[in-house]
Amino acid sequence: MPTVLRQDGYDIVIYLNDHVPAHVHAFEGGGEAKIHLDPVVVTQVWNMKQQVAQRAKRIVAENREFLLQKWKEIHGG
Repeated sequence: MPTVLRQDGYDIVIYLNDHVPAHVHAFEGGGEAKIHLDPVVVTQVWNMKQQVAQRAKRIVAENREFLLQKWKEIHGG
């Protein structure tokens, strides 16, 4: 599970063996949010307050093109 971005205390990860649609997992303070990349939307949250998940969503949105490129490098397409 490579960390492809670290920003503002968040680790943004793409799992090697993951499934479509393109998405990332954002980790912060023991919590996790799954965020789709197209469109950018939080789909699941574990042990993370909503405001923390929304900050993760903003980080992902700001870096969407970079993260989509990383997804393609890891998963093809």
